[in-house]
Amino acid sequence: MHCLPLALPLLLLCSRAEAGEIIGGTECKPHSRPYMAHLEIVTLQNRLASCGGFLIRRNFVLTAAHCAGRSIMVTLGAHNIQKKEDTWQKLEVIKQFPHPKYDDSALLHDIMLLKLKEKANLTLAVGMLPLPPQFNVIPPGRMCRVAGWGKTQLNEPGSDTLQEVKQRLMNPQACRHYRTFDHNLQLCVGNPRKTTSAFEGDSGGPLLCAGVAQGIVSHGRKNAKPPVVFTRISHYRPWINEVLKQN
Repeated sequence: MHCLPLALPLLLLCSRAEAGEIIGGTECKPHSRPYMAHLEIVTLQNRLASCGGFLIRRNFVLTAAHCAGRSIMVTLGAHNIQKKEDTWQKLEVIKQFPHPKYDDSALLHDIMLLKLKEKANLTLAVGMLPLPPQFNVIPPGRMCRVAGWGKTQLNEPGSDTLQEVKQRLMNPQACRHYRTFDHNLQLCVGNPRKTTSAFEGDSGGPLLCAGVAQGIVSHGRKNAKPPVVFTRISHYRPWINEVLKQN
């Protein structure tokens, strides 16, 4: 089973299997997701990569641990990341806090906090996203949403504009083909009979269920077939609170 961390170089895919074509999820209404952050990453190998993330405090963004790098620049208030707008706020990350137990090979504890050099200005285009309480259990079957600038086709570059797709929360059995899947730490997201999914470049973006961030895009299969594994945010609330308190 080949797993793929969903940083670019995770995607919103819609496909009609019989035609073999893959079509993008729907484009978000500009600035309707004001908490979304676009991450430009210089990796440890000096390559450029991109991820998603989301603002949880004026000076903190939550993302996936595998999106760590030598340096990260965060853009808030963006819709089309290729077209600069007055709504943009570009903020440097001064400290990265990957989870201390993050396991790069198993992609467990795939969660990271980013401290921004300055506090974001809250505007109509830039806002914060609430997190679930620690013991919040979200049942399978719930419909949620994922947004990101990831690939819209298997062999295409990432999307310029923010895309979103509805995704169903699945029973943990649907993710049993992921060798290290842990229901206590992760969420299994996306109906395997459908072809909509998060994919490369969507890593670190939020799974939004009833206005609350329940998951973080972590990893999926190389062929983009759902379900995709998300980090379960509620499990990490004590760690998140501790990092925020100390910084």
